[in-house]
Amino acid sequence: MNKTKGGFEKVVRRLVKKHSTPLMLISEAKLQQQYEAFVRHLACVTPYYAIKANPQPEIIKAFIKLGAGFDVASGNELISVLKLGADPAKIIFANTIKSPADLALAKKSRVKLMTFDNEPELYKIAKYAPGSRVLVRLKVNNVGSTVELSLKFGADPDQAIFLLNKAKSLGLVAEGLAFHVGSQCINIDNYLQALDISSMIFHEAVQVGLRLKTLDLGGGFPIHHFDSDDHIILKEIARQIRPKLRRLFPKDTNFMAEPGRFFVGPAGTLVTSVIGRTFRNNRNYYYLDDGVYADFSGIVFDHCRYEYKSLRRGQKFLSTLAGPTCDSFDTIAHNVDLPELEVGNIVYVKNIGAYSCASAVPGFNGFAPAKILMI
Repeated sequence: MNKTKGGFEKVVRRLVKKHSTPLMLISEAKLQQQYEAFVRHLACVTPYYAIKANPQPEIIKAFIKLGAGFDVASGNELISVLKLGADPAKIIFANTIKSPADLALAKKSRVKLMTFDNEPELYKIAKYAPGSRVLVRLKVNNVGSTVELSLKFGADPDQAIFLLNKAKSLGLVAEGLAFHVGSQCINIDNYLQALDISSMIFHEAVQVGLRLKTLDLGGGFPIHHFDSDDHIILKEIARQIRPKLRRLFPKDTNFMAEPGRFFVGPAGTLVTSVIGRTFRNNRNYYYLDDGVYADFSGIVFDHCRYEYKSLRRGQKFLSTLAGPTCDSFDTIAHNVDLPELEVGNIVYVKNIGAYSCASAVPGFNGFAPAKILMI
């Protein structure tokens, strides 16, 4: 996409004229830029794209071309990436709770690497996917992260050695450890503490005859959603992580991570149109042709806030944005500064490539999610 504001607006107007709205524009160049930034700042860490962030086939193809691995959470996600040409050896089944059918599918598909966080899961893996390589997922701090994943996942660190020994006794390969600091993590201490804990477990494992080979740093790498955001980003996180990886772990440790939002979030721009307007609660009130049941679903499921912009110029007024459905819950934002808009005017949001269309409800109230275009 053209980097200048004027060039961007020309592209948007041309695409709206051709395809109408709503549109989800995915920049292939931005996907590549994010991937290259990750491997530049964390060269010793192999990225596995977490496809739940956005499983669109063209996005998966782009990351296959770039050489990424893939983090899948279900049998359907596994089938999707395999059909598009992903290498089974570069896939991690990173859901700690897996159905017997999905485990059998992983075994059949030669996908051997997976996570777990409890003893009953190990018995299930040993039965339906014998010989798998397993990583015990640790419960670590998620303080300051937008989505706290430790509420649902992760074994207490003091249980790690027991669980790895149990895995070995069941004929599984006790490969190593995994953790997740929470989605959109802007607290560097979460990473640093998780690395310290993981290092202690690596050293304790040696004492009991276990040699761990892999550490999975999970995801959580944050992006800027607003032009004015100034919180920590990957570059600063990597600067503090790299020395710890070198100092705390054996030189031949295989480091991996599961970026989702970081890879695809900045690549997406949602383009919508005003389909109705009124004046309510002493402010302009605009109805858009997309809402929280569709591509603004990240407001609900991802606890995300977005920056709303318009192609129209002029004095800005306090405004409310709502979606097109008949549900009052479908209110996008209450306090947005926008110029006076008319029906047909464009409202767009950048940095919305993650989740959004991936968690949209198909066709609620008859309104289809945005058409997705790779540009």
